[in-house]
Amino acid sequence: MVIQELQPRTHSQQAYTCIKQKIISLQLPPGDVINEAALQNELQLGRTPIREALKQLSLEKLVNIVPRRGMFVTDIKITDLQRLFEVRIVLESLAVQLAMQHGTAAQWQEMQQVLDDLPAEGATAVNKNNHLIAVDEKCHQLIYTATHNEFLQDTLTTMYALSLRLWYFFLAKIGDMEGAVMEHQHILDALQSGDSEEAVRLMEGHIRTFQEEIQAVMF
Repeated sequence: MVIQELQPRTHSQQAYTCIKQKIISLQLPPGDVINEAALQNELQLGRTPIREALKQLSLEKLVNIVPRRGMFVTDIKITDLQRLFEVRIVLESLAVQLAMQHGTAAQWQEMQQVLDDLPAEGATAVNKNNHLIAVDEKCHQLIYTATHNEFLQDTLTTMYALSLRLWYFFLAKIGDMEGAVMEHQHILDALQSGDSEEAVRLMEGHIRTFQEEIQAVMF
C-alpha cells in the first residue's frame, strides 16, 4: 500500500523536473503548445504524472492552462521583467541576511568549491555559458538552503527559474557573463566574514547587473 502511494509522487516529480528543464532551456519555447501525448511518449510516463507536473508548473508561471483551448508554455513578456526583478532584489537580499545567521561552514565550503570550478580554457561559448549558468544556479540554491526558511526557498527557486529562462532566451545576445557570475565570490567572502550590509549590497548589485544585461538586449 505504501509503495502504491509513493510511486505516483515519484513519477510526478520526475515529470515535473524534466518538463521544467525543457521549458527553462527553451526546448519547449515560449508560446509553444504543450502536447501531453508527446511528453508521455518521450518521458515514458503516464497521463496522471504529466498532468500533475503541468499543474504545478502553471502555479510557477511556466505553463499557461487555457480552459477549452489547451496548455501552452508561458510567453516571455517585457512587462514581466521589471516586476520579477523588483521582487527578487528584495527577497534575495533577505536570503543573504538569513543565510548569514543560519549558514554553516560546510555550505560555504561547498559554495567555494563551486566557484573554483571555472569553465575550462578553450571551452566553446555554448559550453562556457552553460557552465556559468550551472555555477550561478548552484550558488543561489546554496544561499536559499542556508536560510533555513522553506517558504523563502521555494519562492526564490520559482523566481530564479523564471530569470534563468530569460538568460537562456537572450543567451546569444548577452556578452560574457563570467564577471557577473563570479560576483558570488565577493558575496561569499562577505557571508564568511559576517558583514551583513556588504553581503546585501553585493547581492543587490548582482541582481541589478543581470537585469541590466537582459534589458540591454531586449530593447
